[in-house]
Amino acid sequence: MLQQFPDIPCQLCQFHQVKTVTTDLTRNPKTEAARALYKLILSLKSSKKAVFQTALNAWYEQYRGFLNGRTFNEETGKSHCTHKRLRSAYLSLERNMAYLFTFEDYPDLHIPNTTNLLDGRFADLKQKLGGHKGMNEEGK
Repeated sequence: MLQQFPDIPCQLCQFHQVKTVTTDLTRNPKTEAARALYKLILSLKSSKKAVFQTALNAWYEQYRGFLNGRTFNEETGKSHCTHKRLRSAYLSLERNMAYLFTFEDYPDLHIPNTTNLLDGRFADLKQKLGGHKGMNEEGK
């Protein structure tokens, strides 16, 4: 959807990106690679784009082999990613990197790096517009 509006700056919420990665890694990662990525993601909200991108690239170079590890199933003859959740967390960051620091690229627009203000407004609107849970659409 973002590709449909190439001239409009889009900022993804850094807080929600941290939550997405934390869902994959948990708050207590078991592997060294996951602990390092978790530590890195916790620094997202206080990092500059260049510093964070460099640190993410360094993490990838260090753990590339581990991240791309495959497990072979002898019964089926197929292989699958050994560290699927770690890979998912990394790929989420990699895929969203272009939209995590838009606020730095457009300082004159005063874009916040999180959606906290919007989330509060939406909750208030939902409460006011929601009506009763048992109400039909027409009644709402």
